[in-house]
Amino acid sequence: MSFRTSAPASRSRTSLPARFAGGLTRMTWVDLVVAAAVVVLLYLTLRVGKGITVSFSTSQSAKVDTGVGQLPYDAARSLLRMFVALALSTAFTFVYAYAAAKSRRLERILVPALDILQSVPVLAFLTVAVTGFVALFPGSMLGLECAAIFAIFTSQAWNMTFGFYHSLTSLPRELDELSRSFGFTRWMRFWKVELPAGMIGLVWNGMMSFGGGWFFLVASEAVTLGHTDYALPGVGSYAGAAIADGDLAKVGCAILTMAVMVIGVNFLFWRPLTAWAEKFKIEQSEASEVQRSVVLDFLRRSDWPRLVGRLLRPAGRALSRAGRVFGTDDRPLVVPRGRRRAGDIAFALVAGGLIVWGLADLGRYLYDRTGLGVFGEPLLLGLATLARVAVLVVVATMVWVPIGVKIGFSPRLTRIAQPVVQVLASFPANFLFPLAVWFFIRTGLSIDIGGIFLMALGAQWYILFNTIAGAMAIPTDLREAMDDLGVKGRQRWRRLIIPGIFPSYVTGGITASGGAWNASIVAEVVTFGGTTLTATGLGAYIARATERGDHPQLIAGVVVMSVYVVCLNRFLWRPLYRLAETRYSL
Repeated sequence: MSFRTSAPASRSRTSLPARFAGGLTRMTWVDLVVAAAVVVLLYLTLRVGKGITVSFSTSQSAKVDTGVGQLPYDAARSLLRMFVALALSTAFTFVYAYAAAKSRRLERILVPALDILQSVPVLAFLTVAVTGFVALFPGSMLGLECAAIFAIFTSQAWNMTFGFYHSLTSLPRELDELSRSFGFTRWMRFWKVELPAGMIGLVWNGMMSFGGGWFFLVASEAVTLGHTDYALPGVGSYAGAAIADGDLAKVGCAILTMAVMVIGVNFLFWRPLTAWAEKFKIEQSEASEVQRSVVLDFLRRSDWPRLVGRLLRPAGRALSRAGRVFGTDDRPLVVPRGRRRAGDIAFALVAGGLIVWGLADLGRYLYDRTGLGVFGEPLLLGLATLARVAVLVVVATMVWVPIGVKIGFSPRLTRIAQPVVQVLASFPANFLFPLAVWFFIRTGLSIDIGGIFLMALGAQWYILFNTIAGAMAIPTDLREAMDDLGVKGRQRWRRLIIPGIFPSYVTGGITASGGAWNASIVAEVVTFGGTTLTATGLGAYIARATERGDHPQLIAGVVVMSVYVVCLNRFLWRPLYRLAETRYSL
């Protein structure tokens, strides 16, 4: 990782207009193509975004247009939601993960809260979001759009936050010492040291989170609350309507559209990002073979990135100067022990008081409506779902960790496998319901077992993507040293691969476990046409409560699922996280 020095500010200010004008006069056909592409993208965004402000009636059930000619517009609306949610998830990741990693007190609240948030089903978020946003924007489609974006955000943000939090807490020692010796401000430390060090994991987790958003697209774009159906134009609502009608031809069109969208986004967005992130790999010798991207190579031939960079440079310097108020690395904040203990006690009392008050109010609500016995059934059903989650994580680890290492070690294989894996990870389980119903009925396989395969569609990829990111982050010089020493086979796994990928695997395991619980809601109830197969489990319980609009049962199911996930994280994943931080960080 290198740190570049820039020209003096005064020289930059006087020469900026001349440089910019000179850059424009030297424009090539590559610059014209890039400019035209940006203009077309902005036009399409504005054109598609017009539909979010139209009016609608909350008293009438939504009618989804399933004409094949509607699919291009639906695809554009879904893509716009996905990228807005991704931008919000990235901003949330920076703020939340940084606060949790840098504040000892906040860490005690934010990390357990993140465990709970990732275990809360998307449908539960959507139930609250639809009610709140529709009330905030009455009679406008904007309320439903905000609710859908919020639901997609909740399927993306937690995985990215976990991954970036881990990269902040396991920063290589030499980078930490470099920042402190140079006296970087904390603002500069974040942008020059911490973010670059975690960039590979952030990009791959962002790609996985984007796939998680696709997985819950049907649930976020079409939801039933009580007896009212809310739907938005999109591939998810289109597929949901086609599945409900039992129209295999239209389901096939939706699947084809989804595949085209995923491959297109991978080629135009994720492949350039993963190739660009290679420059942040921490190593002493450059790899002989690196990832390439046609789009990235094309952009590098254009002068636009440099011109835009020159225009934004004064703003960057201003932000850097403003960041000095956060202090510098060489001056740690020292607080007297007695004062720190008093602060800890006050913080614990305030936070604990709020939590106890919230739990007491929730218990009083449930006691008045149904009694506390409402927790009995979901607690028992949760054991069945827990068994499915455990089987899924074990099998996914055995299958995908070796494959992920193989992909991560080979840039050529990464280029081939990345779009394939992205399509598989982004494929909503709902789209396979027609095939699943046919297969389960034809073979007599119980959905109690078959549901594990549907859950795997939304969970196993977290392990694969994090393993790939962990393998790619292993320095090339370490791999070459192992080659020179002739370390192969089991010994190579023990000495290099497992220690190198272990921190990333733990992040993938945590998010895969939480994702499996979340995916159980759509995997334990399979419907196609007039046929419905229901598994015994907590996911089916929450899905039924959501469909009926039974808020006490929905709250009980969500609380029980959160308890299961938090206990699993506390007693299994968190000890492994601490082991990764103390023993296996580079």
